[in-house]
Amino acid sequence: METPHNRARGADAETIAAQFLQRLGMRIVKRNFHFGRIGEIDIIAEDAEILVFIEVKARSNDHYGSPEAAITASKQRSLRRVAEGYLYTHGISNRECRFDVITIRWRHDAEPDVRHIPSAF
Repeated sequence: METPHNRARGADAETIAAQFLQRLGMRIVKRNFHFGRIGEIDIIAEDAEILVFIEVKARSNDHYGSPEAAITASKQRSLRRVAEGYLYTHGISNRECRFDVITIRWRHDAEPDVRHIPSAF
């Protein structure tokens, strides 16, 4: 069950991820793109000429698995469909795209550990 604390943590994780990507030289195009009931993409960015769809997963512990383990085949299918919706609604075709994952592990009394997985799937 999602709580206000979890939503706030998720928003914080997305902000950390966006700042991280900007430091890598990527340009943030959109955050939290929803496509109907199909789903949402956390961050859409440009890495040079490549349009990048980014899923952000954060965990404070591994009781429910690692952040990477949360990107199931079903989640990947959903993200692909939302990305197709983004391309369609924005009239984008013939553009190279990729899917990245940013994982964040919250650490007690320390900066969060951020990991970027380019072309994750």
